[in-house]
Amino acid sequence: MENTREKNKRADGRKKTYFDRENKKKAVRTEKTKSVAPEKGKQKKSSSSSKCPYQKKCGGCTYLNLSYEEQLAKKEQFLKKTLKGIVPVKGIVGMENPYHYRNKVNSAFARKKDGTIISGIYEKGTHKVVPVDECLLEDQRADAIIRDIRSLLKSFKIMIYNEDSGYGLLRHVMVRTGFASGEIMVVLVCVSPVFPSKNNFVKALRKLHPEITTIVLNVNDRTDSMVLGKRDIVLFGRGYIEDELCGCTFRISPQSFYQVNPVQTKKLYEKAISLAGLTGNERVLDAYCGIGTIGLIASRDAREVISVELNPDAVRDAVTNAKRNQIKNVSFYQNDAGAFMVSMAEKGEKADIVFMDPPRAGSDEAFLSSVVTLSPKKVVYVSCNPETLARDLRYLTKHGYKAEEAWGYDMFAWSEHVESIVLLSKLKSNKLKHINVELEMDELDLMAAESKAIYAEVKDYVSEAKRIES
Repeated sequence: MENTREKNKRADGRKKTYFDRENKKKAVRTEKTKSVAPEKGKQKKSSSSSKCPYQKKCGGCTYLNLSYEEQLAKKEQFLKKTLKGIVPVKGIVGMENPYHYRNKVNSAFARKKDGTIISGIYEKGTHKVVPVDECLLEDQRADAIIRDIRSLLKSFKIMIYNEDSGYGLLRHVMVRTGFASGEIMVVLVCVSPVFPSKNNFVKALRKLHPEITTIVLNVNDRTDSMVLGKRDIVLFGRGYIEDELCGCTFRISPQSFYQVNPVQTKKLYEKAISLAGLTGNERVLDAYCGIGTIGLIASRDAREVISVELNPDAVRDAVTNAKRNQIKNVSFYQNDAGAFMVSMAEKGEKADIVFMDPPRAGSDEAFLSSVVTLSPKKVVYVSCNPETLARDLRYLTKHGYKAEEAWGYDMFAWSEHVESIVLLSKLKSNKLKHINVELEMDELDLMAAESKAIYAEVKDYVSEAKRIES
């Protein structure tokens, strides 16, 4: 995502932000349900483009040179073009204030040749760290915490991990914030569980930021590009935070998948449940359920919800979330969603609604085939990649479903990414019931005076056959 670095300081010694208060007040404040494409040659550059010297190196905010209205129009046009001939796109829903919306911040650390410790993001296509103090998209509390962690490292003699040599301790810092709860989790990603003076480090950090509710040491000794390892050691607090979304409280641990834009997520999930048209009598299947967000929210309007997730850590969080919200009509299964649906169909079980929210790669044919086999009345498909969405919709529409409508949601303002949601409905079978009717030639007088009399006799005969069969 887009990042900024400060060059000057205020009179009070605090650093200036690239997105100052005056520009913040001038930010576009519009929630659009349908955007209008700008005329060619008349695109105005956003004043924000001059506020970020790392735009090109970061590569995240590809639309920073456009006004917010213009980028919404561009995203809607892309969505319409990609889904053309498959499903009508009704519009795109934008943000009221498209800044500092990210509730999860990952910061990489490195040491320069002169010994200076820097933190920020990797330069596009490399593992070279671009030093960033504040980003236009990230939660400002998270950015402040990362800056202060960086300042503490030298006094505590914490070595920065070097990918080339394999020496050092600290690799990344991840900060997750609760939008509604205000809770904050700090995750120190290290190659070893041994963190020198960890108790004093925690005290020093909490003295600077008493708003931090939990601190976790994550051990990642892998050599790949994964940010987090599998082992978490709680240094302070509960080891997780909670946040509220659509009236439900969710537990978020370091490994949990949770949408990074809570404001837009609320709108997206409310639309998904609205499209499902739940009446309280439906059996709902939540595939790719993660920590249970969509399924738990939908459970209030459904008879039963079955949630399936392959990640065991996510399933544990989902079960905890159900208990936390006192929801009893949801069952969780740690399994491959496609295989689970096939098993349901083989047992003669049904689902009225299927919610699916796959990763950027979309669903594979095996999963989509299992959806067709289970044959739900409606499928609500949430996608973060229009291109794989189009591919998957083509499969479903060739196998008995109609794509009714699509909506775009701007979850990643200033980037080229767009989230979307599509409603699919099961087509009714065109097969007509066949009735065998045997007529003896002597039962009808072919020499009757009028054909109307013959038609009437045949009609009565067929009606009698139907009555007997029923």
